[in-house]
Amino acid sequence: MTDFAMQAATTREAPVADRAQALKRFALSDKTFYWLTRVSAVSVLLLLGGIIISLTIGAWPSIQHFGLSFLTTQRWAPQIEPAPILGGLGPIYGTLVTSVIAMIIAVPIGIGIAIFLTELCPSWLRRPFGIAIELLAGIPSIIYGMWGFFVLAPFLADYFQPLLIATFEGVPVLGAIFGGPPSYLSLFNASVVLAIMILPFITAISRDVFMTVPPVLKESAYGIGCTTWEVVRSVVIPYTRVGVIGGVMLALGRALGETMAVTFIIGNSFRIQDSIFAPGTTISAAIASEFAESGGLHQSALFFLGLLLFVLTFFVLAAARLMLMRLERQKGT
Repeated sequence: MTDFAMQAATTREAPVADRAQALKRFALSDKTFYWLTRVSAVSVLLLLGGIIISLTIGAWPSIQHFGLSFLTTQRWAPQIEPAPILGGLGPIYGTLVTSVIAMIIAVPIGIGIAIFLTELCPSWLRRPFGIAIELLAGIPSIIYGMWGFFVLAPFLADYFQPLLIATFEGVPVLGAIFGGPPSYLSLFNASVVLAIMILPFITAISRDVFMTVPPVLKESAYGIGCTTWEVVRSVVIPYTRVGVIGGVMLALGRALGETMAVTFIIGNSFRIQDSIFAPGTTISAAIASEFAESGGLHQSALFFLGLLLFVLTFFVLAAARLMLMRLERQKGT
């Protein structure tokens, strides 16, 4: 074989070898990426399982001692000898009531702000409003608690609560729910703080999903004479309802587990009262305020409360996910 033929053969073999090496590198990097993502996903499940196991182990003495009566007893007396009387009904009640009131306040306001930002707000104001919403989401919860205790609670107790008490006085059911006397530390005040804290989540997510509506749909609605309200009600909301519900449920999860801000302003009373202006407590606030001084069965009862909060949050998020899946199937049909 001549030198020219040997050089030509070598030239043809070189790209083939380079391609083979490149394919090996690609295969190695792809396999590495696959295992990294798989390990990350499995680590989340292991972490979740570890939390459940830890809570269950810590709560087990209380589960054995109190059983299901823990869920129906509101008395909380850890100092009684020889065995304390502990019940989780008060914190469970406070957690549900404050979260529901916070959602009633925050959802319509948050969605209304999102509609304003996407449909009505002048373009030069959208960025300042968006930055303000993001700043609200970034404020630490303890700052919300301090502001609620020193600023919001006095305002509500001196001006807003007396107005509601006078308005609903003598009305069946509502008269008891909005009964007096006004208080700086109450379920209602904690609910208002919670509503302010979760408002940025609802607003930001709703705004983002509203912006995904194709302009041609809104332009078509405006073209046939629809008003802005009709466009929002008949086009924007139906098109983005899955995302809006997801944002609402994310905010609900935040409200259920909020700790420091609620602890500052709720009053930490385990007694259940008819009025939302009375002091109360939540699961998170009870754990935060008593865990450092607890021990034995008292500490186990706090672990039991933590396990109940975990289960409650899990079921709420699972129900939200099922609702979203159902809406997606209905949308597909």
